[in-house]
Amino acid sequence: MSYQPNDPYLVPQTAPATLSLPRRRMRDTAQGTSVPAGAVTGPQDQQATELALRYELLQRLGVPTAASQDFDEIARDMATQAGFLYGFVNLFLEEQTFVGLHQPPADSGYVIVGRTMSRDHGWCPEVMARKKALPLHDVHASPRFSGNHVVDAVGIHSYFGAPLIHESGTVLGTVCVIDPEKRPLSEARRLRDIVINAGTQVMDHIARAPVR
Repeated sequence: MSYQPNDPYLVPQTAPATLSLPRRRMRDTAQGTSVPAGAVTGPQDQQATELALRYELLQRLGVPTAASQDFDEIARDMATQAGFLYGFVNLFLEEQTFVGLHQPPADSGYVIVGRTMSRDHGWCPEVMARKKALPLHDVHASPRFSGNHVVDAVGIHSYFGAPLIHESGTVLGTVCVIDPEKRPLSEARRLRDIVINAGTQVMDHIARAPVR
């Protein structure tokens, strides 16, 4: 599979439209962050500590933090089962990093996305915070979730996501599917279960990786 390079601009319409989803420069430090015992920490310190723990765990588990064919296949199968155009296996690093990605063909006329997005955007940050699945059959059904940059950037109307939680309790990221069409409420449970099962597949794959 050939991977789409990240491009901060929409390319001319004569070429496939590759969109790098919203990004920002993180103030967090990445690997090697530590907080002294007893120190008073704020939200940014907590995020930096969680990020450092996540990196340490991923390295110890031997999990790739770049595009992976195995994770691409899981993203593809998840999106295909759900009937969604886009599927993601998403690690929360300095940015949301799509180590698994399925999307429409380059000549389909749909937006082609890159492999990263700011940790501020999308609905996966909500999944990370709540540590359970988030089924949005219609993102516009709730004002809380309709005001999102991704809605405008990609034209998304439905989202289903689930967390990737290691047995240690560390949340590594998410799996999710998104689509420009909303889904009937009656389909929400089935679609949620597809995404949850894909998350289980990812964690099973991680468990089989050689521990360092």
